Amino acid sequence: MNQNHFETLTHHAMLVIWGQFAQSMGLVDKIESIPLHQKTVTHSPQGKVLEFLVAILAGLEHLQDLSRSAHPIDQDQAVAKAWQQSGWADYSGVSRTLSGLTQAEAERIVGVLEQITRPILAEEVMHTLQSAGRLTYDGDLTARPVSNTSSTYPGAAYGHMGDGLRLGYQAAMVSLHSPTYGRLWLSVTPHPGDTVSCTQAEALMRAAEARTGLRPWRRTDLLRERIRALETECQTYQEKAQESQETRERERGHLTETRQQCAEQRAMVLQLEAQYQERKRPERPYSALAKACHRLSMLERRQKRLEKRIPALEKQLHHRQHQGLCHRAEVHRLVERLEQFEQENRTNPCPIRADFRLDAGFGTRENVALAIEMGYEIYTKPYSDWLTPRLKKRVIPQSCWTRVGSNAEMIAWKAERFSDFPYPIDVALERFYTGQTQRHGTLIHFGRDPVTTNLPGWFQRYNARQLIEAGIKEGKTVFAMHHLKVRSAPAIFLQEHFAVFAANFVRWAARWLSQQCPQIPSGWQNTAQPKVKEQVRVAAHTSAWVDWQDQGCLLMFTDHSLFAGRSLAVKKQWAVQLPLPFSQNAFF
Repeated sequence: MNQNHFETLTHHAMLVIWGQFAQSMGLVDKIESIPLHQKTVTHSPQGKVLEFLVAILAGLEHLQDLSRSAHPIDQDQAVAKAWQQSGWADYSGVSRTLSGLTQAEAERIVGVLEQITRPILAEEVMHTLQSAGRLTYDGDLTARPVSNTSSTYPGAAYGHMGDGLRLGYQAAMVSLHSPTYGRLWLSVTPHPGDTVSCTQAEALMRAAEARTGLRPWRRTDLLRERIRALETECQTYQEKAQESQETRERERGHLTETRQQCAEQRAMVLQLEAQYQERKRPERPYSALAKACHRLSMLERRQKRLEKRIPALEKQLHHRQHQGLCHRAEVHRLVERLEQFEQENRTNPCPIRADFRLDAGFGTRENVALAIEMGYEIYTKPYSDWLTPRLKKRVIPQSCWTRVGSNAEMIAWKAERFSDFPYPIDVALERFYTGQTQRHGTLIHFGRDPVTTNLPGWFQRYNARQLIEAGIKEGKTVFAMHHLKVRSAPAIFLQEHFAVFAANFVRWAARWLSQQCPQIPSGWQNTAQPKVKEQVRVAAHTSAWVDWQDQGCLLMFTDHSLFAGRSLAVKKQWAVQLPLPFSQNAFF
């Protein structure tokens, strides 16, 4: 087709395509229908919110790049038209709108994103359960550092970020392994920078369940056994505390008696000394005075022993009482958890099978036990050194190691019980070779998978959680989440959600494109790996001619584009196969 037939030149080709896709899924209309308290002068606050989303989809490093790049997006009328806008605001206007958002308004905007996501996620969850028989979640915590000298980021705090202590935030993130899209982000929650992983495990699992609307069957039988064992320990500590208290009281009585005897014996010694001096009698080894002095010395030594023993007994008593109180508090907490889980089981007509993969930062004893009780097949590593040193002591020179990677070997134990953990778990000791250095690590598993009979499979399944690590890296390098573009708490909250929505959005759009456009660039057809970086960093900043049509547009890349000679014809239509109610109850 001759370029004279095209109406508009754009320097942001994929932003035009994505605008058409956003219209087809109803995103633009839903955002514009949100009531915001700020007034419209030239551009509506809703339009500026959409412009902020476009900036993230374009992978802009800074908000000012909307207006001050080589080809400013706010001057691109084709992009504005694709997103149903008469034009875009200057970046300063976008910044003012974002600064003026309330938390309630930001949450309403995020609610629209969740509303858009819900049917797509439901379709993919149904497809995943039908094809794989389970859902696989990954959770992680990632740093959002800011300048250490800044005082304008609300709620920022110093915490471990990368290789050092930095000022900033942490984002708790959950993703779902998707056969169609590779990875779908389910949840992101901003936290202060001093938040640590081990405090967020339950929140990640709850967030995943809230987004999918599905959860495993809670293992209440195991939880009851744990409670019974703790109640037995409580009784033991109570008995020991009673024993310590009785011993302390008995020893206190002995001390009082000994002090009285010491006083009486001391008076006797003084009386005998006076008599011996008066009569000028020498003190002989077996004289009455010598015997009295010897008895006094014995009583004084006994008094000192008792004075040392009683504080030790009191310390022992306090320790046993404290242990008993801690166990009673733990029993109370677990009984409340049991009641909650029983209620959740009663209201769970369609329990699913689900895996949760977490790194060592989440792998405390309590978090692993909680994940087991919540019904998950858990793949993780232990926090700190609560297992690795013990497993290393079990290894003997004759132990048989299995190679699981190019520089990794493993040895495993099935359903091992440990005195400081309530349930039997599969454990494996890893050893890695880095040059001449040998390092060790530990893997933990609980669930149906026979991991100890397939160590390479176990190793690969746990390390497949690199999927979420790749997603976090994509967010930082492609969608520029290594740099916060805003400084108010509601805007930071919105940027986090826009970034994960953008990562999902590009994958959905790749599927939409592959269904309509035979000339889609090579690699984009694979919706599980649709070259997101190429689409955002290159295609969203390349030139094309746009011909507007009644139900969409025809876009032809210019001769100066990397994709010269290709054209994309898209229609504003998007269909999602919603799961029927009977299907949702028939996964298992």
